[in-house]
Amino acid sequence: MKRSVERILTTHTGSLPRPDDLVELLYQNDAGELNDSARLYSRVRAAVEEVVASQVQHGVDVVNDGEVGKVGYATYIKDRLTGFDGPSKPRPAPLEWQEFPEFFKRRAGEPAMQTPAASAPITWKGDCEIQRDIQTLQSALASQAAPPAEGFMTSVSPGAIWYILPNEYYATDEAYVFAAAEAMRAEYRAIYEAGLVLQLDCPDLAGGRNRPQFAHGSIDEFRRMVAMHIEALNYAVGDIPSDRMRMHVCWGNYEGPHLSDVPLRDIVDLLYQARPAGLVLEAANPRHEHEWAVFQDHPLPEDKVLVTGVLDSTTNFVEHPELVAQRIGRFASVVGRERVIARRTIGEDQL
Repeated sequence: MKRSVERILTTHTGSLPRPDDLVELLYQNDAGELNDSARLYSRVRAAVEEVVASQVQHGVDVVNDGEVGKVGYATYIKDRLTGFDGPSKPRPAPLEWQEFPEFFKRRAGEPAMQTPAASAPITWKGDCEIQRDIQTLQSALASQAAPPAEGFMTSVSPGAIWYILPNEYYATDEAYVFAAAEAMRAEYRAIYEAGLVLQLDCPDLAGGRNRPQFAHGSIDEFRRMVAMHIEALNYAVGDIPSDRMRMHVCWGNYEGPHLSDVPLRDIVDLLYQARPAGLVLEAANPRHEHEWAVFQDHPLPEDKVLVTGVLDSTTNFVEHPELVAQRIGRFASVVGRERVIARRTIGEDQL
């Protein structure tokens, strides 16, 4: 993973807006209603070419495929793992949804992704799918007249599988997460061996605090969950060099109060124990922008790089360039310019 030696490098979180016709195909495929998979894959290839070219054109240094071939950053994995054949069962709404029901009611009409439960042993079966994604991205990167500094590819973490897909088979959450970790090793390794930076999406490590089973408990109980999830993640990527990985931690980049978000200060020491060298964090919204100061009291380890969100997708304001520069400057003054990569924070709402 490159550092900002000559200037501040730029990147983004992963998910970029899909063309409307592709969104329709993705939802049809997710629901099992698409009979022409060749049509979908052809549209995905074209969309990846377009989105990579757009990133390069707009000066993004570390680019990806925009996740345009995935219906969701986590739910895509149900088609690459065995075991997810159980029906989706209603789960308690996140604490914030319970506290502000009128506000979140407007999201009830949004298209729903399939989130089946784990009802059998989890094993890997996704070689064809991950190799197709890799080849599509590599082809798009190679077609650029001025290639970007680096390419990355996102992958759901073991803890995020727990976060999104219910467990109806394993006796404990720990058994479920470690089974997911074992199965996901193949995808992680494939991305690394392709020469791409592996981004592990880990919304569970911060957003999990909003789950009812942790929201009313002590911070120690939540920290034990985070520590276990990081242990499973480290196991899954144990044979991949740390500097070829980055870890995306977020509180859910949705428009909302975020009153239940766990403070970064309460978990940052645990995040430092994760093997990926890149730590990808939100830093451009009213709930978390102040947390740049956390790194004054909890210095970033020398072997890590901070990929900090300095643009946010949940506001209709177009942030002034001087404000963006100030956000970058704060982090650079604390952790050093070479260890800061600026990024745009992008959420699944942009599907």
